[in-house]
Amino acid sequence: MTELDDATSRLPAMLDDVRRIVECESPSDDLAANARSAIVTAEVLGARLAAAGLPHEPERIVIDGVTHLRWRLGGPTRVLLLGHHDTVWPLGTLERIPFSADDGVLRGPGCFDMAIGLVQAVHATCAVAQRHGADAVAGVTILVTGDEEVGSVTSRALLEDEARDAGAALVLEASGPDGALKTERKGVSLYTVTAHGRASHAGLDPERGVNAGVELAHQVHAVAALHGPETSVVPTRGSIGTTVNTVPARASFDVDVRARTAGEQARIDAQMRALAPALDGAAVDVAGGVNRPPLERERAADLFALAARLAPEAGIEKLTECSVGGASDGNFTAGIGTRTLDGLGGVGGGAHAEDEHVLIEHIPHRTALLALMLVALLGAPS
Repeated sequence: MTELDDATSRLPAMLDDVRRIVECESPSDDLAANARSAIVTAEVLGARLAAAGLPHEPERIVIDGVTHLRWRLGGPTRVLLLGHHDTVWPLGTLERIPFSADDGVLRGPGCFDMAIGLVQAVHATCAVAQRHGADAVAGVTILVTGDEEVGSVTSRALLEDEARDAGAALVLEASGPDGALKTERKGVSLYTVTAHGRASHAGLDPERGVNAGVELAHQVHAVAALHGPETSVVPTRGSIGTTVNTVPARASFDVDVRARTAGEQARIDAQMRALAPALDGAAVDVAGGVNRPPLERERAADLFALAARLAPEAGIEKLTECSVGGASDGNFTAGIGTRTLDGLGGVGGGAHAEDEHVLIEHIPHRTALLALMLVALLGAPS
């Protein structure tokens, strides 16, 4: 039996596992829902690991109320498999978008981003253990975080510590277009620019005030001018003043920056911090900074080459790569120097959108590819 045959035989079980995870709603900002999701995810994935004779009880790591799960399958981490169980969907979404697996398409909130990736990771690991023995996956660590969708605030240190000595991090986030693996992700920086002025009555003596809203307008233009073809610098949410008849003393706006390289990210950071007021009597301050470093292609190149070489054995005729603006936990692992390949999860589309879906026909192929990569990276007998 080949890896693809094995993965194909697992498809009904994988679909059932995805259903159970999707049907436990898991919005990132609801700690009670997050805890329930962690319990279900641990039960579903743990049952598969137990059936393969592998350690099945995860470490439950709770940080500021957010639950993360970690399975260490023996020895120091050599290959880190990364995923998250939180989603962007609020409670009640299942009533409008129920789980379904019809006509070759799997639907439901979080199915593509990224329940299917979690399931593929565990089934691929179990397949290797059952074909080659439990020792063949010694050195695999599976880390499932609970706050990736909101910036991995509580899990960043955990991710970086786990990846520091690993030879490779394989991220089971959803694929790019047509199943492309993600070999580049832009780094993310987030800022809040605040303009400070002086309040006065807008009708009686506006000249006594220093209008923070007008200062804000200058700063929005200055920040927008930093935007370029390779680096996006986008003013987003903002607020001005307190009442309709008062010259505003304070105004602020947020800025989203996406940069391809660490050097470019640092350059924009320096320019953001160099913003200066345009109006006499006004002041400007800038808070925030780098949220996620870039996943630069050099961190992914040799892992992608390995995946491309193994792809035909997994029944994938041509494996492609892509660069994306969205970030993942792979940005953190790459940022500390660990080889990282992203987008190994489901093939489909609609992440964070009403039409989120997974194409079922690709699930066995992606699972087989991951199993083959584990064998190659861990040195298991072929």
